[in-house]
Amino acid sequence: MHRIFTTSVSSVYPHYLAKVEKKGRTAAELDEVICWLTGFNEQALRAHVQDETTFADFFASADVNPKAHLITGVVCGVRVEDVEDPLMQQIRWLDKLVDELAKGRPMAKVLRS
Repeated sequence: MHRIFTTSVSSVYPHYLAKVEKKGRTAAELDEVICWLTGFNEQALRAHVQDETTFADFFASADVNPKAHLITGVVCGVRVEDVEDPLMQQIRWLDKLVDELAKGRPMAKVLRS
């Protein structure tokens, strides 16, 4: 089991937020991206962050967006579409969406609209 699986979402969320805010994006945009991927509403997302839910439990309770398979590209030298472990792929999808948001991609493209 990879260490990230047992890491709490609440411990990583501030890093995601700092990354996107540094590039002029907002917490609301970050939350919109996370909710799009996971199917959570804003209240459910806040509950997971406050309850220190692990990534394993976070994605186990998520209703992953059916368009998530359209998320492609490289994160930390790993092509996300080639990741074999389903949980690790979901985490990489989230990382990729945060990267795209921070790079200034239009929200419609980030959300695969």
